[in-house]
Amino acid sequence: MRSAERLFIGGEWTEPDGGHHEVVDPATEAVVGLAPQASRAQVYEAAAAARAAFPDWSRTPPPRRAALLDRAAELMQRDFAAHAELAQAESGATTATARGMQVAVGVARFRRYARGALEPVEQGLPPQINEAGPMGKAGVLGALAVRQPVGVVTCITSYNNPWANPAGKIAPALAMGNTVVVKPAPQDPLSVYRMAAALAEAGVPPGVVNVVGGASAEVGAAAVEAPDVDMVSFTGSTAVGQRIAEVCGRGMKRQLMELGGKGAAVVFDDADLDAAVAGIGTTYSFYSGQICTAPTRVLVQRRVYDALVERLARYAERLPVGDPRARGAVVGPVISAAHRDRVESYVELGRKEGARVVTGGERPSGPRRGFYVAPTLLADCTPGMRVVREEIFGPVVVTLPFDDEDEAVALANDSDYGLLDYVWSGDVARAFRVARQLRAGGVGVNTVGRNMEAPFGGFKQSGVGRDVGSYALHAYSELQAIVWPG
Repeated sequence: MRSAERLFIGGEWTEPDGGHHEVVDPATEAVVGLAPQASRAQVYEAAAAARAAFPDWSRTPPPRRAALLDRAAELMQRDFAAHAELAQAESGATTATARGMQVAVGVARFRRYARGALEPVEQGLPPQINEAGPMGKAGVLGALAVRQPVGVVTCITSYNNPWANPAGKIAPALAMGNTVVVKPAPQDPLSVYRMAAALAEAGVPPGVVNVVGGASAEVGAAAVEAPDVDMVSFTGSTAVGQRIAEVCGRGMKRQLMELGGKGAAVVFDDADLDAAVAGIGTTYSFYSGQICTAPTRVLVQRRVYDALVERLARYAERLPVGDPRARGAVVGPVISAAHRDRVESYVELGRKEGARVVTGGERPSGPRRGFYVAPTLLADCTPGMRVVREEIFGPVVVTLPFDDEDEAVALANDSDYGLLDYVWSGDVARAFRVARQLRAGGVGVNTVGRNMEAPFGGFKQSGVGRDVGSYALHAYSELQAIVWPG
């Protein structure tokens, strides 16, 4: 067992008032380490430390901020193997995912926002000619739009990526001159403390970065409610995001919310079916479907419906399920026993609702320990089914047929969510025409790939605001107008 972790407050490693809770390996059910449980007072102390550090950090020259973020990235890369091992142990990710999509992406984001710290924050606006009036004499007024840091940002991170998700919040916030209080997910928080250690070693001043975790809801609530907090950046479920938004509304705190998803994959009859299956199949394989951007709701033109369902089933059945450390492992566990039970309950609900279980639907027979769910395909679903409407967050795909383009758009938009949708068609003009009609923050045309400079965020209950690339810098800033006589 690893040693007990401590909180990071005001540049000091601090013993938690609430003791520790166990972090469990989802693949083996062994204890990975002990994570600290902060008290409400300690969360408030972390916010106060961030508030005290804000004036100096916000005035730190951008090249200095950039150098510190670059140095932190170098230190994270130095210990890459150990970081990947820990991330895998606490999240259950396969080796390829832990290395390539968790730690590597986390390091890349610190490097990206080291450059981001040097991006211009001032934009000159065209001069305006004003006639004489109650506001003064006639004249020409110049104007400048300036991006200013928001202040103290609480970053509440998700369990599905303990490196990329925190890095995507911390790095752009710091690059813009904000200070942060980080509340990591209780299932896999240990990686975030390693990130904080790298930032401290890089020379980030005390109080600029604070990490206060815990398994109780009280810790997250305190991190949102703390009077020194100006903004909350949250990734997680829509239900929790709604409660956070209510608190932020009362305090007029800025929000950046990346919430749930139920991505529609629209497959037309002229699509490359093998390419569509490979893209949709990432729902089964990438972190066992625990990803809000997954194409979990597959809408297929009726002429190729049976063929696509058959191909998806074969794809799922060929995927090795088991120990994520094993060579060739593709589908690892979900994060916890409770979440496995939740996913399985949705599959059973689908049966009761009338869906046809084409493959999966039973617990894998191989692993004796760990929280595994077999890749599952539910066919012949209807729009009103809960398995079609609600986010399952596991390796479960549902399919529905459609007849024409208008019906496809209507079915895709018939959702409370709108994060990422997908269109597969051999007619690129049609694919783009349909994409423009989808009520989603992003649309992949014949791909599940993402451009990491493109804005990321959702419509409807999938979130508020946009981040990634330079859009993240904008999200962690306030616009100030400066006007002067010409």
